[in-house]
Amino acid sequence: MTRPAFVVTDAMREKVQYLAGLGVPQDDIAKIVGCAPKTLRKRFREGLDRGVAEANAMVAGYLFNSAKQGNVSAQIFWLKTRADWREGAAPSPISEANTGASSPVVLVLPDNDRDPELTQVLRDPRVNILLGPKGGNLVDSGLDWMGI
Repeated sequence: MTRPAFVVTDAMREKVQYLAGLGVPQDDIAKIVGCAPKTLRKRFREGLDRGVAEANAMVAGYLFNSAKQGNVSAQIFWLKTRADWREGAAPSPISEANTGASSPVVLVLPDNDRDPELTQVLRDPRVNILLGPKGGNLVDSGLDWMGI
């Protein structure tokens, strides 16, 4: 004796779509509807996909509205997941130690003639701008070696 064909109704389609949108596992939806999981996927594929997509869109809308209203957690989550922002250590400054380069980096600044003394110092090839004349770091020395 053959098993009777599984009859799909519009009410069942709505129920499957609703349950899929809630995140109910497909095996559980199949039990609720009264069919095998394979039959559920075959006969209700559109409802399963649409229910999940609509739920995701609704939650994304709530998240976006929350972020626009100033919820910092929502803003951080949005930027990490949608704008590829990542947490991590700040990049280390370029130096010979971590680049392996032996030649100095040359930084060319535009000359706007606002500070003639600084312009003259920058043009002087005897002054090593990266290390300063005493070999000290510009950031640590506070630019005192240039008289600024």
